Amino acid sequence: MTLMTVRTGEDREERHRLTAFEGLAALSLDALSSVAYGPQAIVIVLAAAGAAALDYTLPVTIAITVLLAVLVFSYRQVIAAFPGGGGAYAVASKHLGRQASLVAAASLIVDYVLNAAVGVSAGVAALWSAFPPLYGGRVWLCLAVLALITGVNLWGVAESARVFIAPTVAFILAMAIVILGGLFRGHPDVLLQGQPLAQVTGTVGFLLLLKAFASGCSALTGVEAIANAVPEFKQPRAHRAQHTEMWLGILLGAMLIGISVLIRKFHLTPSATVTTLAQLTAAAVGKNVVFYAIQLITTILLALAANTSFGGLPVLASLLARDNNLPHLFSLKADRQVHRYGISVLAVFAAILLVVARGDTQALIPVFAIGVFVGFTLSQAGMVRHWHEQHGDGWLSRAVINGLGAVLTTAALAIELVSKFTEGAWLVIIVIPVLVLMFDRIHATYDRIGTLLELGKQPPPPQRRSSMVVVPVAAVSRLTAEAISTAVSIGDEVTAITVCYADPEDEAVDARFREQWEAWHPNVPLVTLHAEHRSLAPPIVGYLKQLEAEDPHDRLLVLIPEVRPLHWWQWILHNQRGSVLQRAIQRDTVNIVICRLRYQLATVSADQPASISNPPVTP
Repeated sequence: MTLMTVRTGEDREERHRLTAFEGLAALSLDALSSVAYGPQAIVIVLAAAGAAALDYTLPVTIAITVLLAVLVFSYRQVIAAFPGGGGAYAVASKHLGRQASLVAAASLIVDYVLNAAVGVSAGVAALWSAFPPLYGGRVWLCLAVLALITGVNLWGVAESARVFIAPTVAFILAMAIVILGGLFRGHPDVLLQGQPLAQVTGTVGFLLLLKAFASGCSALTGVEAIANAVPEFKQPRAHRAQHTEMWLGILLGAMLIGISVLIRKFHLTPSATVTTLAQLTAAAVGKNVVFYAIQLITTILLALAANTSFGGLPVLASLLARDNNLPHLFSLKADRQVHRYGISVLAVFAAILLVVARGDTQALIPVFAIGVFVGFTLSQAGMVRHWHEQHGDGWLSRAVINGLGAVLTTAALAIELVSKFTEGAWLVIIVIPVLVLMFDRIHATYDRIGTLLELGKQPPPPQRRSSMVVVPVAAVSRLTAEAISTAVSIGDEVTAITVCYADPEDEAVDARFREQWEAWHPNVPLVTLHAEHRSLAPPIVGYLKQLEAEDPHDRLLVLIPEVRPLHWWQWILHNQRGSVLQRAIQRDTVNIVICRLRYQLATVSADQPASISNPPVTP
């Protein structure tokens, strides 16, 4: 019977995990949708040197695709070597040391938060571009879209993946229509041209090409997300994740090359009002219903690209929590196998960025993709060391490929930092060390706690110790009876206490209470604490301090009885003295153990009427 229960639980957990196809939909939106702005970034940089420089769009794109192939191969190896997920963080942690792993984790967190904000703002920007009256409410629209994506992910990982399958497939088909249509269309009826450029240009410098390469590498953001989220896949997890990574590389590479070929074929130039992808779509299919449908699909994908962050960051945060670098609550999962705390924190910080940037994508772009290249570089360098340590068949060629990838990503990172430093890249240089410092402080705190708890050491045998239980009471009721019964079950000696204020009416109430207590005769003494002011905590805390100093028992426990309402909305009908008393005791005493007995009203039978003269109340 027990074995059957365990299997049922495992089956239920697996049902909420991803297939390879669902993983492509849930974790690849960022990378796939980047074709909407990656090639355009190359065109904008090259256009500064004139129209002739745009001929280098295809060679630059081919170089980026080569880097993509290197990254895909590398992350397939990362998935196999680190099936627990974590990507660059896991690689750096094992092969480059703790500090390098924390830098990788911090950079990925920065990139995930920025990706969520950029994806949402870009999608909303496409929406208000089509409907200008919405521009004034762009911030609220961004927050609404972010809230929707957050809710879908809190619903469940597999469930959210199924929601994104349809738009992902639609976007892939749309890009296929644009590329194939453009390749077979010799003379387009419609071509949305950009700004005219000078035809004569000087020699295109290497630095310009390198800058175009670095800008176009923004299309590679999201490639690492699958390696970070391997635990979210169904069994066999690593095998499914590797297939997903490979298909992502094939699709993204084909899209990038196809779009670059069309840019060169139609001699497109950048425009301030029309995206490069929109120009290509018009050239490939014409300005018709298909054109607007593809634009709508692109808008949806850009907004949903934020889902990559919701798939990757919570898993990364759970790994950091496992290693004592983040609070342990980030490793907890809800019933639907989602890391709700990681998802919630990501949503909060993305919302803050959207509000600060006022929903403007261009205000976020300068710091976008820098963090992911830090992770790329550390991951590639770590895998070089991995191959060297493994020293298996073919290790040298694999190490050379990873080493080349490390050199390329380092160059791209350096150019990104230099070219965008004054535009906001300096902020990333500050944020990443701050996050690393935070990780270190949290880890040091857990180390101190572990030392105090003597974790890893064998404790002495358990010993039975004498204990005294103090029960604050206010009336003779079922609640009081349950509290006293519990107290005498766990303590060697029990004392009930009540507070009486310096008021004739309260003194009369206390006198009646004592009469009822004696009539009830629970064989537990009742101590009345007198107080001048109507404050419950001070007299009780003072009494407990006196007991701490004088009582011979080894343990002093306070059992606080309180009512647990039948319905959540009835919570406000009950006083919160239990919480107030607990905080006061914890603040002003040292060794007192606090227990809160929450008595469920539903246990009272319907044929047992409640006492009117002595209603059950919380102390």
